Amino acid sequence: MLAFFKDESGATAIEYGLIAALIAVAIIGAATTLGSETSTAFNTVSDAIDGAT
Repeated sequence: MLAFFKDESGATAIEYGLIAALIAVAIIGAATTLGSETSTAFNTVSDAIDGAT
């Protein structure tokens, strides 16, 4: 019974899960920002091409 309370393998799995979740949030945030900046850049190029014609 005492060995059950000393077992910390579940806590390690939870820690790895939290780290993976934080990395996923960082990736989603970076992709969202990059997507917005890319969209703005494409719109700027598109407007420049439309103005040239």
